[in-house]
Amino acid sequence: MKKLRNKLCLCILALAISLPTAVFAEEAAEAPSLPSLPVEEQSKSAEPHLAPSALSAILMDADSGTIIYEKNSHDQLPPASITKIMTMLLIMEALADGKLKLTDKVQTSEYASSMGGSQIFLEPGEEMTVDDMIKGIALASGNDASVAMAEKLGGTEEQFVAMMNEKAKQLGLKETHFANCNGLPSKDHYSSAHDIAVMSRELLKHTDITKYTGMYQDYLRKTSEKPFWLVNTNKLVRFYSGADGLKTGFTNEAKFCLSATARRDGLRVIAVVMGEPNTKTRNTEVSQMFDYAFAQYMTHPIFKEGDAMGKVHVEKGVVSELELVAPHAYSVLLKKGANTNDIRYELKIDGSLKAPIAIGAPIGKLLVYQGDKLLKEFPVDAPQTIERAGWWKMLKRSFGGLFA
Repeated sequence: MKKLRNKLCLCILALAISLPTAVFAEEAAEAPSLPSLPVEEQSKSAEPHLAPSALSAILMDADSGTIIYEKNSHDQLPPASITKIMTMLLIMEALADGKLKLTDKVQTSEYASSMGGSQIFLEPGEEMTVDDMIKGIALASGNDASVAMAEKLGGTEEQFVAMMNEKAKQLGLKETHFANCNGLPSKDHYSSAHDIAVMSRELLKHTDITKYTGMYQDYLRKTSEKPFWLVNTNKLVRFYSGADGLKTGFTNEAKFCLSATARRDGLRVIAVVMGEPNTKTRNTEVSQMFDYAFAQYMTHPIFKEGDAMGKVHVEKGVVSELELVAPHAYSVLLKKGANTNDIRYELKIDGSLKAPIAIGAPIGKLLVYQGDKLLKEFPVDAPQTIERAGWWKMLKRSFGGLFA
């Protein structure tokens, strides 16, 4: 009997000792370690959770166009007044091409003055300079100012909208179609966070635009008895360090939208959110997107605006050599602390260049590598028009200037 009791005690003791081991083993089976997760799930778990309240969002490096984060970024949605980014882009291009001057007067038509929603209350026949009209669009989101400028550049709003859609096509925007120049609700008027970021990046190449979009307040009709006070609808330009644009938007259909940009330590980023529930959430989530970008990333410059990039030979042109100058900054986006010693670039021209060559025509690529890995590919366009040389010039050139 005593032996039986001893055996029973030993069995109970062994069972008691083994119980914790069994429990811990079961917990371990339910919670496998991270390395056992599929690679795809690991990468998803590492992604930031940004703009949770937005229907669509994207975070982009402005210089390289590298996408840092995106959420439903290709969904077609009503853009509201973010539409005016394309309107401002066409205005800035006209200024750059000399088709328009800031001092030019713009007369308001009866149609332009009839626009509802956000406006600067233009009267039929009232004149303002291009400079003041841009302020009215950038700060107050003036629908009337947008139409007045559209008529100035296109003759009619309809023709200007055709120009907007043509520019969207040139930029490769596949989820965008414009029906007007100001973003008032229309069935055939839509865009996506991705496309808005691309057109915002294009607008930022015109560096003067942030003098308007980064301004918090100003006045129109300063010399009149009743100056009109402008306050920027984008409050981030006042409350977020480094923010200087770009455009807000709201309609009942679109909800609260924003394409914002900020620059710190040489890094400029673009954050777009669409379909936010209110302005406070919109501004908070965009600020968080900015915070993430500036905390995690840095930019490595390749060329500054105006830097010489190289020279290329042109066959049968009035000039035999084309000097390439950086039209804007070229840089690559890297994680903070990344090694930059092995970053190099290569200018690759598409075969031999033959005149005539139109300004803006694609002629090659700027390839940026880190070691053997291609980091970024930038298109390179002709900086000027080169006409075909006449037979006499070609003859003199072939004889090395003997007939000069």
